[in-house]
Amino acid sequence: ILSSNMAATDTAVIIELGPNGGKPVRRTVANGTSISKGTLCVLSGNNQVYASSATTGGIEVAAFGGIASADKLANDGSTNLACYTEGVFDLKYASAGALLVTGAQVVMSGVNLIRAAVEADTVTGAIVGTAEEDPSLSEVVRVRLKGY
Repeated sequence: ILSSNMAATDTAVIIELGPNGGKPVRRTVANGTSISKGTLCVLSGNNQVYASSATTGGIEVAAFGGIASADKLANDGSTNLACYTEGVFDLKYASAGALLVTGAQVVMSGVNLIRAAVEADTVTGAIVGTAEEDPSLSEVVRVRLKGY
C-alpha cells in the first residue's frame, strides 16, 4: 500500500526484465524520501537518486539513474534503493517535444514522463533508452532501457 504522499501516476510497467533480471543497481536515497515502484529516477552526485519531477528534462538536465524496483517510504530508515537499468518497460510519452518514432532515443521529461531526445541530451547521461514503437502524444510507449 502506498502512502498518501507517494505519487504512483504514470509509473513504468515492466514488460520484460531480460536475462539479468533488469540489472538492478543499488543506489543511495535520502531517508525522508518517498519513491514509488516504477518511478523514473534521477542520478545525482555520489550514486544518489531521487524521483523525477516536473522540471526533470526541462530546466533540469538530468542523468538517468534507473527505474525504482520497489516502494521506498519516507522515514522508513532505509537509505538504499535498487533501480532497474536494463529491460523493456511501458513508459508514458509526454505531450510536448519532438515527435517520437521507433528507434529514437528517449529522455525523462517530467514526473515519470519521457520525450524524444535531442542532440544536446546525448552528452548529459540523460538517455533512458530506445523507443520500440511509434506512440501518439500522451500515450504509453514500449522502451528498451539503455543499460548501464
